[in-house]
Amino acid sequence: MFKTDLLIGGKAIEAADRFDRINPLTGDVATRAAAATVDDAAAAADAAAAALPGWAALGPGARRAALTRAADAMVARQADFIAAMQAETGATAAWAGFNHMLAVNMVREAAAMTTQIGGEVIPSDKPGCIAMAVREPVGVVLGIAPWNAPIILGVRAIAMPLACGNTVVLKASEQCPETHALIVRCFVDAGLGDGVVNLVTNAPQDAGEVVGALIDHPAVRRINFTGSTAVGRIIAKRAAEHLKLCLLELGGKAPLLVLDDADLDEAVKAAAFGAFMNQGQICMSTERIIVVDAVADAFVEKFAAKVATLGVGDPREGKAALGAVIDRKTVDHVDTLVNDALNAGGVLVSGGASEGVLMPAHVVDRVTPDMRLFREESFGPVVAVIRARDEADAIALANDTEYGLSASVFTRDIARGLKVAKAIKSGICHVNGPTVHDEAQMPFGGVKASGYGRFGGKAGIDAFTELRWITVETEPGHYPI
Repeated sequence: MFKTDLLIGGKAIEAADRFDRINPLTGDVATRAAAATVDDAAAAADAAAAALPGWAALGPGARRAALTRAADAMVARQADFIAAMQAETGATAAWAGFNHMLAVNMVREAAAMTTQIGGEVIPSDKPGCIAMAVREPVGVVLGIAPWNAPIILGVRAIAMPLACGNTVVLKASEQCPETHALIVRCFVDAGLGDGVVNLVTNAPQDAGEVVGALIDHPAVRRINFTGSTAVGRIIAKRAAEHLKLCLLELGGKAPLLVLDDADLDEAVKAAAFGAFMNQGQICMSTERIIVVDAVADAFVEKFAAKVATLGVGDPREGKAALGAVIDRKTVDHVDTLVNDALNAGGVLVSGGASEGVLMPAHVVDRVTPDMRLFREESFGPVVAVIRARDEADAIALANDTEYGLSASVFTRDIARGLKVAKAIKSGICHVNGPTVHDEAQMPFGGVKASGYGRFGGKAGIDAFTELRWITVETEPGHYPI
C-alpha cells in the first residue's frame, strides 16, 4: 500500500484526514492518500505564488537544465511509476510503460521549448517607435489531470507551464494519487525550487470544493483540465466568473472512416488498436468505425477475426491484450450501451460476459444514429460499426456528434484522404493511421464539446504565456495638445 502526502512548498504535508484508493482488480487498498481541505488548497496556491518571481526570472538555459533533471529523475523511477499506475488503475504493464516513456519525452520536449518562447518586433507607423510583442509567464497555473493515462496527462498538465516560467499546482486524480504524486516528487527532487510545483490530493466527495477553491484563488491565472465534458463545463463556468482562461481537453467519440478503396488489413489493425488499447479508456479511442457499404462485409469479417485474438486477463500476468477497466461502473455503462443497440437492431460481432472489471472486447455492427452507442462516449472496450452509403455519407456520419477530438480515414488515395480529413470537424485527424496517436511536440486538442485550446509544442507556449505589447520611444515626442 502506498502512502501519499500533499506536496506544498517543497515539503510533504500530512493532511488532517485521508482517503483510500482501491485497486480495481483486487479490492485491496492501493493508496492511502492525504485528503486536502480548502485551506490546504489555498496553501498550495500561496506556495506557487511565492515561488513565481524566482522561477520566472530564470533564463531559458536554467529552466531547461532543471526540466532535464526532472526527466532524468522520472527515468530513474520507471519501476515505481509502473507499479503505482498498475495498482491504482488496473492498467497493463505495457500501457503503464508507454505512459512513462511518452511522459518523459514530454518533459524533454518542454525543456527544449524554453528557448522557443519568442516574440517579434512589429513595424510601427510612429516615427522612432520600436514596438515589440513579448511573451511572459501568466503566473500560477492549475493543472487538473485524470486517471486514464495518468503519467502522460499529469506531466502534460505541468511541463509546458513550467517551461514558460509559470509555477504550478497539480490537482491529482482521486483514482491515482500516488501516480501523480510521483511526478511531482521527481520535479521537486530535480531542484526546481520550493513551491515551483505543488501537489493537492483530495477525497472524491471533496473534489468540487477543493477545485472550486483553487480556481477562485487570486494567484491562479490559468487552468488546464483533461477529463469529461460534463466536468469541463463546470470548470469553465467557474473560471469565467473570474475571467480566467482555461485549456480544456474533454470527451470524444472518435470516428475511423473506411472508404471503398481502403487497405482493409491496415484499417483493421488501426481500428483494433484504436478501439481497445487501454480497454478503450483513452480520449482518442476509436468509438465509431464508419465503413462504406461496398467494403463493409469484408471489413467486418476481417475485424472480427482480429478482435478474436485480443484476449482479456489479469494485467499483472502480462499475457492478455486487455486488462482491467477502472471500475464496475464502466462495465455497467458499456453493457447498457450494447444492450440498447442490440435491442434496436444492432448485431453483436464480438463480446461476452465480464468477470468483475475484466471485460472482453465488444464489437456491435449495424449501429445507427438513433442508438445511444452512436452518440454517448463509452470510455470502455466497445466499438460501434456504422455502415455508410458512400464517402459523403461517411463524412456526414462522422460529423453527426457533439464531440470533435480525434478522427481517422483510410483510403489508398492520399489526396482523397486529405480532402476527407479537412471535411471532418475534429481537432486531430489522421490519414491511414489510428485515432490514438500522441506526440509531445504536436498541437493536441479538440473542437465542439471536446474542448478548446491546444497542448504540445509551440501551441502550448501560446496557452501558457501572456502576449504583451511593449514600445520604446527613441525620438522626441510630438503631441496635438
